[in-house]
Amino acid sequence: MGLVTPLSRRRVHKLARETVTLDHLSDGRLTLGVGLGSSRTGEIERFGEVADPRERARMLDDGLRDLSNYWGGALEPPPLQRPRIPIWVAARWPSRRPLRRAARWDGLFAIELPGPDALATLATELRELRAGDRGQFDLVAEISPGDDPAQWSAAGATWVLTSFDSHPHEADVRSAIEAGP
Repeated sequence: MGLVTPLSRRRVHKLARETVTLDHLSDGRLTLGVGLGSSRTGEIERFGEVADPRERARMLDDGLRDLSNYWGGALEPPPLQRPRIPIWVAARWPSRRPLRRAARWDGLFAIELPGPDALATLATELRELRAGDRGQFDLVAEISPGDDPAQWSAAGATWVLTSFDSHPHEADVRSAIEAGP
């Protein structure tokens, strides 16, 4: 999945400039996905980066704060979107720690959900965490080609994204496009 940027692996000021550029090029349609990054492949350790998930979580929170400051005027030009570029925070099922972080931003990108019932559970927990907050909040589900997005929408998803492996078959991609929303 290429929708999540592990901030612990990035220079935040450079990412701020890159995201502002993309925000301008997309006419204000960029959404930034962030997370801890996966250590399942061993890539983090292989490159000598911070492996401890708690330290990566601290770095993620610091990076989010810094990004918000950069977008808020510490760097020029500012993003087109106001008050800033929307941020979706990734959470791998069944972990609940990322929910509190996501509730402070603009959305949750739930990864490896076993089904729509799990998404409905997260939606309920997020409503409780965001009680009183009337701002826009997205709940993002990832499905396989051919899965029915309606059940995910019914469970609370505001976005249902079709996920393909790293070498998708053209027919699968065309079929997903033709099926539409």
